[in-house]
Amino acid sequence: MVLLDVHPLTWEGLLCCFLSGIIIGLERQLRGKPMGMRTSSLICIGTYVFIAMTRQVSNEMTDPSRVIGQVITGIGFLGAGVILARHGAVVGVTSASAIWVLAAIGVVIGLGFPWLGVKLAVLAVAILVGVDVVEHRFEFLQRGVHSNVTSRDDRPWRPGQDSE
Repeated sequence: MVLLDVHPLTWEGLLCCFLSGIIIGLERQLRGKPMGMRTSSLICIGTYVFIAMTRQVSNEMTDPSRVIGQVITGIGFLGAGVILARHGAVVGVTSASAIWVLAAIGVVIGLGFPWLGVKLAVLAVAILVGVDVVEHRFEFLQRGVHSNVTSRDDRPWRPGQDSE
């Protein structure tokens, strides 16, 4: 049926983008971070569409790899939007990194490796959760950028909390 045809995209690729976005986005959403399942899925699907469409316009006069570079640049700006400085601490860098990884997963899926993208999403969540567990378990890993930031009235400050 023509209505359900998504050529040059594939339903498998779209499904894998959606799953990858849900996997990473759920972890971010459960932690109350600036991006969740919707945003993550849309970043991954959007990147997939750009990369998959380059195969349709590529010929001996074009270089499809330039699209990958442009996607990376654009995603960098999107990631920069979630990084904030509060009370002398920079927050949102991990979410920005997750956005970058989601775009990379979209590239992988767009290049024809849909289930590898899902595996990379699982690996990303394993890193996000696993490193957090290790950092909380060992006190010496809670120094520097990983120490708790306190507000002026000595209450722990959390992202999204107004400073005054």
